[in-house]
Amino acid sequence: MRDLIFPVQHNSGVGLQVQLRRHLVDAILDGRLSPEEPLPSCRRLAHALGVSRNTVVLAYQALSDEGLLLSRERVGYFVNADMIFEQGEPNWQPDDLPRAEGAADWWGRLKVRPSEQMQVTKPKNWRRYPYPFIYGQADPKLFPVAAWRMCSREALGLDAIRTWSEDSFGEDDPKLVEEIRARVLPRRGIKAAPDEILVTLGAQNALYMIATLLTDKTTLVGIENPGYPDARNIFAITGAGVRPLPVDEEGLVVDDRLNGCDYVYVTPSHQSPTTVTMPLERRIKLLEKAEAHDLLIVEDDYESEMNFVSAPTTALKSMDRNHRVLYVGSFSKYLAPGLRMGFLVGPAELIREIRLQRRLIMRQPPANVQHTVALFIAGGYYDSLVNRLLRGYRDRWQAMKEGLAEYLPDCATSPSTGGTSFWVRGPETLDSDVLAAKALGQGLVLEPGSVHFHSPKPARNYIRLGFSSIEEAQIRPGLRLLAELISENT
Repeated sequence: MRDLIFPVQHNSGVGLQVQLRRHLVDAILDGRLSPEEPLPSCRRLAHALGVSRNTVVLAYQALSDEGLLLSRERVGYFVNADMIFEQGEPNWQPDDLPRAEGAADWWGRLKVRPSEQMQVTKPKNWRRYPYPFIYGQADPKLFPVAAWRMCSREALGLDAIRTWSEDSFGEDDPKLVEEIRARVLPRRGIKAAPDEILVTLGAQNALYMIATLLTDKTTLVGIENPGYPDARNIFAITGAGVRPLPVDEEGLVVDDRLNGCDYVYVTPSHQSPTTVTMPLERRIKLLEKAEAHDLLIVEDDYESEMNFVSAPTTALKSMDRNHRVLYVGSFSKYLAPGLRMGFLVGPAELIREIRLQRRLIMRQPPANVQHTVALFIAGGYYDSLVNRLLRGYRDRWQAMKEGLAEYLPDCATSPSTGGTSFWVRGPETLDSDVLAAKALGQGLVLEPGSVHFHSPKPARNYIRLGFSSIEEAQIRPGLRLLAELISENT
């Protein structure tokens, strides 16, 4: 009996029956319950735990249906002995293992060491801080839980399971591909055939497959500077040469520094990290440059819909007439980063090769998640969510603009029309890495800007301030505290 007594949490968000079931399963699989003795009666256990008898009855019946318990008429429920697996003792002793000096040198065998690359780091417990100016996280309060749950249930229907539970040999959910083709891409002015679309595990997954298939030590890739650290690291890990290219108030500077590059990675909708938008004239100039110098473009169109001033500028891909643009899209900033859902659009023959490459890595993204996302888009929930995020983030964006102007008037900010962050240049004497460490101690989470620069001596007086996960009411107090910390550290 004592093995089944545990504290019941009535307000935990987890149902009492679920809590009881989990505890029962743990006790069964851990071998704490003997299959020779009956479990406590439903009435007795319910009284001991302070729950209804029906809660225990349903939990016992469910575990009986699953084969973990056996029901014996007029006797009660017993643990199914077949579900108890005894852990055997190892047939060796610690002294039998090789000495430490004979251990394999895995570190010395590494051809590439990702740990030596500059990476964006974020505290795992960032939600506990009162001022989380963290970038790339979603606000769960804006997520349509009921709609997602409904689509998940439909994706778990018997007919749907028959489809997605099979090995599709690398093929994507056809409904999701059709929804991307017919509902998502047209918002960006892009027309594509189904065989020109590949579902990915987010933008990073798409970039990694592009890099490993199209670049090597003989390849030169131009990247924005400052730019997206993960893209820089992905291309560098293949051995490709990486050329930093300057960014101004209109995004990537299109000039002779692009000459000689085989590819250029660009974020035209909201340049990462400055958030500036590349105007139509420069987009045309970039495409003309690509045509004249046999340059291929990788367009990362993250946060394209997040424009709070005017209609979003159409994607580079929509203006591409010669198949020179690979388009990387992601649902992370709208659905949730943890879902890892994105897509890649390119020429059919290239998509076919990347699909075969992806099959060697992981077959395809989880089919049940693909189908859930397809139903979510088809039901109109995705469009509604984008509009809800636009309204919710617009107010925070405005609060950020006003707060930065009031509390940090001497710090420059890049021109912003949208996105979910601000790029701030502090005083020349500011070290944002030191500032970030001290700010954390004051409950303020921010992202130092140095990681975004591709340089032996990166600028250290820049800060990236995200606002997608901070309450609007906390923005001004957080910026006031940030101003005080900057003043103390310069």
